[in-house]
Amino acid sequence: MGFRLPSVISAKKLLQRSLSNSSQGASNNLADVPKGYFPVYVGESEKQRFVVPISFLNQPAFQDLLSAAEEEFGFDHPMGGLTIPCRQDAFLDLISSLKAL
Repeated sequence: MGFRLPSVISAKKLLQRSLSNSSQGASNNLADVPKGYFPVYVGESEKQRFVVPISFLNQPAFQDLLSAAEEEFGFDHPMGGLTIPCRQDAFLDLISSLKAL
């Protein structure tokens, strides 16, 4: 189906996605992550980088998602960050529901 739920659209607006500066090239590092946030790579095949609040680490739903990511990838991942192997729309739905709390 070709429609978007309002929660997905609002989640995209609420999430801060880090974009590398064109003069710096394509490298993403921790220097472009604001204090109180951490980078998360989301996707099944092609990963997209999101920057989410640290407060999400206390949420049971987010902890469940992290447990699944640990089972799939472990802690030593070549991208150097937290990787969550799920569809981006599922991640955005979860983030949207966490923002509503």
